[in-house]
Amino acid sequence: MNTALKATLAAAMIATAMPALAPVAFAKSTVMVGGQEMFPTKTIVENAVNSADHTTLVTAVKTAGLIDTLSSKGPFTVFAPVSAAFAELPSGTVETLLKPESKDKLTGILTYHVVAGSITSNDLRKRIKNGKGKAMLKTVAGGTLTATMNGPNNIVVTDESGNTANITIYDVMQSNGVIHSIDHVLLPKG
Repeated sequence: MNTALKATLAAAMIATAMPALAPVAFAKSTVMVGGQEMFPTKTIVENAVNSADHTTLVTAVKTAGLIDTLSSKGPFTVFAPVSAAFAELPSGTVETLLKPESKDKLTGILTYHVVAGSITSNDLRKRIKNGKGKAMLKTVAGGTLTATMNGPNNIVVTDESGNTANITIYDVMQSNGVIHSIDHVLLPKG
């Protein structure tokens, strides 16, 4: 038997003795937020409810009646304050905002943290560079947030009153947009 035929027979015997290997599929990597995985196939709301770091935000979103909006197709970019950020507000502020009579004010504050479109950290950096150090972001509430760089990697978001928040977790991709966790609550003017 010639060498080429022996090699072909050996390959055929190995192939029939070993099961075929299925192609390996690599899942998109998920990000951990508040001790839980955030899945890019879920909506902003579906992921946020699982984050231990965003319980106050989720309560506020429910109280404001924004569940359906933030579960819709979007896309949205949400600068999501962690619960510790809400705790830094003056004493009694969160409790007052969660009262039914404060729904309009609460809705205004929450939608001030939302920008139409899906803006990743790379998009923000490009906008900051193109804006000569500043990117102006129009919020769903009608106000403006300003994104700037603080060092080579950290992006800072500033509200209309000059209050700042650092993005602490970037690019938490959602089926209807992207979330960036921030360390302070941003407040619209007025």
